[in-house]
Amino acid sequence: MQVAIVLQGRQAGKKVVVIKQLDEGTKERPYPHAVVAGIERYPRKVTRRMGQKKLAKRSKVKPFIKVINYSHLFPTRYALELEGLKGSVAHDTFKEPSQREDAKKTIKKLLEERYLGGKNKWFFQPLR
Repeated sequence: MQVAIVLQGRQAGKKVVVIKQLDEGTKERPYPHAVVAGIERYPRKVTRRMGQKKLAKRSKVKPFIKVINYSHLFPTRYALELEGLKGSVAHDTFKEPSQREDAKKTIKKLLEERYLGGKNKWFFQPLR
């Protein structure tokens, strides 16, 4: 799955993973757009001296899910392979707040596992 950077809106400058692309648009959104999952709050820096508890606290990730117009996305050369992401967010997830929360929880778990595994370091660092 392609990694992109959001250019406009509240999440501007945040990195996202494109889960589903809709090039033709839909009836309610008649423009090309994508369903994305991204990091709202990046994990903090950790050092060797820190204890387990502090490490665990600093390694937390706050995710978000959003439907974004292609013109507000900046594609990067990076890709992120997460199997669980595809199934966790569908187009009807956005209709019900409880479904959104469940989707965010599963994404949070997946992203934190990936972060703690030491993979895709670039994705988990803020732009600036």
